[in-house]
Formats: sequence, C-alpha cells, structure tokens
Amino acid sequence: MFTLTSLNLNGIRSASRKGLEVWLEKTRPNCMCVQELKAQATDVAGQFEVLAGLKGYFHFAEKKGYSGVGIYTRHEPSDVVMGFGSHEFDAEGRCVELRFDSPARPHAPKLSLISCYFPSGSSGEERQAAKFRFLAEFYPYLLSLKAEREYILCGDINIAHQEMDLKNWKGNKKNSGFLPEERAWMTALLRHDAAVANEAADDIQAAGGLVDVYRQLQPTATDDCYTWWSNRGQAWAKNVGWRLDYHLATPNLAALAQSEHIYKAERFSDHAPITVGYGLSL
Repeated sequence: MFTLTSLNLNGIRSASRKGLEVWLEKTRPNCMCVQELKAQATDVAGQFEVLAGLKGYFHFAEKKGYSGVGIYTRHEPSDVVMGFGSHEFDAEGRCVELRFDSPARPHAPKLSLISCYFPSGSSGEERQAAKFRFLAEFYPYLLSLKAEREYILCGDINIAHQEMDLKNWKGNKKNSGFLPEERAWMTALLRHDAAVANEAADDIQAAGGLVDVYRQLQPTATDDCYTWWSNRGQAWAKNVGWRLDYHLATPNLAALAQSEHIYKAERFSDHAPITVGYGLSL
C-alpha cells in the first residue's frame, strides 16, 4: 500500500522539535506533503532536506518566515513544478508538484502529487480578498491539469466544506473558512456534472470533477474528522475543531483509496497529520 500523509507544520523547525521525525521513522509513509514551512532554503539546508529517509522538495515564499510548501518522498520524481503560474501567489510559496512519469511505461497515466497551502482570510478583509483571488486563479489551473494528468492534491485548504466539517458551524457562517462563497467553490470543485451554479458568486463554473478522499471513506464522520484546532478557548481539549486538511484526487486515484487516519496522539502543530493508504505504486 502507498501511504501519503499531509500536514500543515506551522513551522518546520517547531514541528521537528516536537518529534515529527521520530513519528515519521515509526510510520514510514511513502510521501508526505507539508505546508507552512515558515522557513527559507538556508534554514532547511543541512537540517531538513531529508527526514526519516524521505527526500524533500520545496517551494519557499519570498517573504521570510512565511508560508512555503514541500513534499518529502521515497520515490525519485521525473519532474518538479514550482507554483502554478500565478505572479501573486507563486511568490508566497503556495504550491509544489512532483511528477512521476516513467519512460519505461509510456502508456501509463501521468501521475502527480501536489502539496498546496491555500491562503487564510481570517486576519481581515485584505487577506480574504486575496483568498478569493487565489480561488479564482487556482480553479482553472486544477481543471487544466486534470485534463492532462492524474493527481492527488494534499494540503491545508483553509475551507470547511460542510456543516459536519466543523464543530461550531452555526457561529461561523460569516467567518473566513466557512463563508458561503468558499463552500460553493468547494462544491463546484467536487461536482461531476457538466457545470454547477455558484449561487454565492452568481456565476457558472465548470464542474471540477475531483474527489474529497476522506469523505469518500468516511461520509458521515463528524467529531473525528477535524484536523485543526484554534489555540484559543481550549479548543483542542474540547475538540472544537475544523476539517481544513484534505486529499483531493482525480476519480481514478480516489478509487484506489483504502484507508485513512488522522493522528492525534501527539501534536506537532495546531494541525493533525492525515494519512491515506492507496492501492498505488509509483
């Protein structure tokens, strides 16, 4: 089984001090997608290029101590793609893609793993506007990529899609991460018909056709599904959480998903790692 983990680190140095590498030695995933490195290349060099035998590939933000994503893997990629062609958001280190295309198997589907960190809009109107710009740019990119390749996108999406995806959904209807426009964007991305009306934005979007892998495996899970807890108000102790971390896959890869696990026995971050086992070989 191919195991793929996703984790928002909230700082790679902090997560390392909290035992991340020891846990990786025990669990030995094939690949791990990470977000919010909060580090530059000079910080990673000599310390975090390899974790528990996994080689890392990174896309750093230009701003120091901010954002940044990476993928650690046991498998040598055929190509590494930094960013998705956005002048604004590539500078923030939001997306890295590893491609696994084998010349020995020219007729095999082209396969990619993507680590992505969606912007948060919780700090105010300016960042929420940036988040909406990101969603508008990233959606057609995902559709165009799906037309060419099979892929699994792992990351901190910063959107709780449904009411079951956060504890206090009634009190968060007007808050970033659970806004109607954000949820409608996710609905469109996960639709498989020809098009979907995005009522919140009053327009029509082509259906994204991706699969929320966790919900495929756990369609009714509520309190067990959370992957992020605020540092305020004893949210962790009371399990007042949000499901913000996803595996989003093209249908053929989603069909190979066999198991999922959200690890909560230790805390490396304010997010919990989510691991999915796929009947897949690279």
